[in-house]
Amino acid sequence: MSNYRYQNEGGGGVRGYSGIEVRDMHPRMMHPHHFTFVSTCVKYMIFMLNFIFWLFGGLLLGIGIYAFKDKWEEANGGVRLETIYDVVLNISLVMIITGIVIFVVSFAGCLGALRENTCLLKFYSMCLLLFFLMEMAIAIVCFIFPQLMNTFLEKEFTETIIHSYRDDPDLQNFVDFAQQEFKCCGLSNAGYQDWSKNEYFNCSSPSVERCGVPYSCCINATDISSGLVNIMCGYGVQEHTVVAASKRIWTSGCIEIVRVWAERNLYVIAGIALGIALIQLLVIYLAKTLEGQIELQKSRWAA
Repeated sequence: MSNYRYQNEGGGGVRGYSGIEVRDMHPRMMHPHHFTFVSTCVKYMIFMLNFIFWLFGGLLLGIGIYAFKDKWEEANGGVRLETIYDVVLNISLVMIITGIVIFVVSFAGCLGALRENTCLLKFYSMCLLLFFLMEMAIAIVCFIFPQLMNTFLEKEFTETIIHSYRDDPDLQNFVDFAQQEFKCCGLSNAGYQDWSKNEYFNCSSPSVERCGVPYSCCINATDISSGLVNIMCGYGVQEHTVVAASKRIWTSGCIEIVRVWAERNLYVIAGIALGIALIQLLVIYLAKTLEGQIELQKSRWAA
């Protein structure tokens, strides 16, 4: 609203309005020039978390490449990668693939947070959401259909793992570790008889290991007096009955033993899985929060 004072000058002076114009204005909250909508705490929390995973992914990738190179040289370039099972059961290759995924995704989160790049943050949060949904799907299937999962693993992996036991040193070490740790032998419900499917342990094999099982199946594989591993402790046990064989080796298959172990430790496993899921959701929330803050800051600059 304007406010002028009327002025009348005497002596034939000029008549008119004088004064100052006063306008009613709505007060506007103006941010200081240095103000930013982007939270430094959220930004560097995402950066540090992803930087740690980025280093872990790089380490995993390096170890996987070294192991695969060593295996390639030992096999003179004869590493078999014909089917998806050859890839899944190749430990070094699984480490390489896992390392690449962790390296790329964490690098996107790291750089996206540091440079405040919304495209990288969107890629990062979408990847985390995809991983979360996949984990939930696997957990639901394993929890609701345990027998179906058990049958699937026995059908799809038993023969492949048993056949490849001597061909892949990494797989051999993994199987030996699992059999010793879970006190089992073989994979399926057939138990130790699964090893009859291996060309070295088959009873028709000319090998000295015929009708035997790996030493990792033995109850007492290590000699107490000498401290040495008796690799012949499982020779000939396939010719024995389950009762007779159980005096020397573990006779139950590993898949069933692991399933029983998981059921006994269900609350611990569920607690760990829930903790991981909550952390993933928290990181996704932080990434989306930072993304929204950056967009808000951009809109302020554009105004």
